[in-house]
Amino acid sequence: MTRRRKPEEVPTVPQWVSPPIAMILSLIVPGLGQMLVGQIRRGLVLLFSLASIVGLLIWRMNLAARREEGAWNIFVKAISVQPLLGIMTLGAIILWLWVAWDAFVQARTARAAEKPKGGISVFALVLLLYFGLGWQIVEINLYQMVTGFDDALPAMSQVLWPWEKAFVREEAVVSASASIQVPCSDNPPPPPQEVPGQPYLVADPTCGDMTTQDSAGNPIPGTTLSVTGRGFAPDTVTQIWWADPLGNQFRIRQAGEYLTTVTDSEGAFELDVIIPYRLIPPSAGEGPQLHEIEARQSGEVGPLKASPELKLAIEKMIETIFLGMVATLFGIIFAIPVSFLAARNLMSGSWIMMTLYYLVRTLLNIIRSIEPLIWAIIAVLWVGLGPFAGVIALTLHSVAALGKLYSEAIESIDPGPIEAVHATGANRLQTIVYAVVPQVLPPFISFTIYRWDINVRMSTIIGAVGGGGIGFLLIQWIRLLDYQAAGIAVWFIAITVAILDYVSSEIRERYV
Repeated sequence: MTRRRKPEEVPTVPQWVSPPIAMILSLIVPGLGQMLVGQIRRGLVLLFSLASIVGLLIWRMNLAARREEGAWNIFVKAISVQPLLGIMTLGAIILWLWVAWDAFVQARTARAAEKPKGGISVFALVLLLYFGLGWQIVEINLYQMVTGFDDALPAMSQVLWPWEKAFVREEAVVSASASIQVPCSDNPPPPPQEVPGQPYLVADPTCGDMTTQDSAGNPIPGTTLSVTGRGFAPDTVTQIWWADPLGNQFRIRQAGEYLTTVTDSEGAFELDVIIPYRLIPPSAGEGPQLHEIEARQSGEVGPLKASPELKLAIEKMIETIFLGMVATLFGIIFAIPVSFLAARNLMSGSWIMMTLYYLVRTLLNIIRSIEPLIWAIIAVLWVGLGPFAGVIALTLHSVAALGKLYSEAIESIDPGPIEAVHATGANRLQTIVYAVVPQVLPPFISFTIYRWDINVRMSTIIGAVGGGGIGFLLIQWIRLLDYQAAGIAVWFIAITVAILDYVSSEIRERYV
């Protein structure tokens, strides 16, 4: 049974706005029919929604169909490149027709003096179209996500389990070298003397050229040396290094790979080494010069100890915790007086106080709307790189955020105690101390702890722009593709946040 509206609930509908006319008007201007029958808010929302969807579609089509001219050519090219745009276009047409039909229904309902029908299904289509546009705008690619997982797995595994790099042992190096003359002269260097019990390396011949020529005169790789080593650790990987006359050392590459060999059970090996090409500056002198070929084995000895990366991560994590703590402390100091100025129930005494109230609230909104990352960039320009810039950025945002939360807590207090204190003849300061502070203290403590938690987590991010803390270290390691070191930082961040969450919950349980 349909409930009839009370006379005062029936909107004034022009006699000429019949359901068909409302539908036609909404076909011309979406939402106009709804507005004419009294559904102004509904009509404006539908008008804005359809206009923004069409505008976004046109923008994405122009991006997808670059270098195309003409509306039809742009549309065809965009649909061929991104078929989802075609589905979205069809959805926009359906929404346009649906808005017109909704105007017909709303006009018919209004003329019958019935309760307005919700018609939320049209808004469900609006949300669906926005979601589809968002899917296309942010370029979600599920196929790439699935197929690219294997490429990301090695880095992810290093981040998830980085402890091999967190603890290391002392590195012991066993090596032997031999002199090689380049190019050969009448007096090539003799083989090195062998010392019993020590690694030994010899090359045959002991001289050669970096490049030679074939029978046709074309350049080919340099002289091949037959290198023999003995007295090394058995069954161990051995690296082959080269040192030029200036003392610059580098690992030899052959066939695009670093040259290595494995010693036999007696610690000996044999392999062929091509003299690597090396551009020697004139400062090294002219004529034949002595180079060095070296066989090098390295291994870990002694007990495990903290790696430099682990020590640095601990240092920066401590810096991060105190960065968030100091920023929270400064935020509290400045936010408490500001919050009383931003509380309407305390500032409604005169137009001067209300002007101050609006000024403070506007300033808090502006500061809070700018993310700490942006404040950190400004602070870095102001005081330079380092944690002090992070403290300034987090303090500014904390003052604005806590000022708003504190002021809302003040505005929600019970006015009874305030009236009682006023009745005793107390001034404004006494009223705040004895009637306001006892009521707002528990929410103040809760908001402060929550903000401290936010500041510590945020301080791990502002380091990306030079605000100090472990975030700066994390970004550097990621840029260097050192995912194990980055994993150490990620683990420390996760552990610290978990501990702080536990501590904050304990404080809330005791004092709030």
